Amino acid sequence: MQASTTSENGEVTVRLSGRFDFSAHRAFRDAFELALADARARSLTIDLGGVDYVDSSALGMLLVLREKADAVGRSVALTNARGTVKQVLDIANFRKLFTFV
Repeated sequence: MQASTTSENGEVTVRLSGRFDFSAHRAFRDAFELALADARARSLTIDLGGVDYVDSSALGMLLVLREKADAVGRSVALTNARGTVKQVLDIANFRKLFTFV
């Protein structure tokens, strides 16, 4: 998995691509920790448009992100989930935990 981060007007977007699984934990953690360290950031959006696979460890990583963001008063949204990625997030009831845009 690859992650790239952009920041504009207080909104940080982390764009992910590839397989979002356990092997991606370091890249994902590095990307979201960098985003949360940005004092100007008010919100964080995870763009899943380039992700073609997620497993349970990816779901866990998203939950850890949500906890850490909540602890520093930042909101987290998920966007562009499609196909099986969207199905997995729906089955896991992530719409109750995250804002989807």
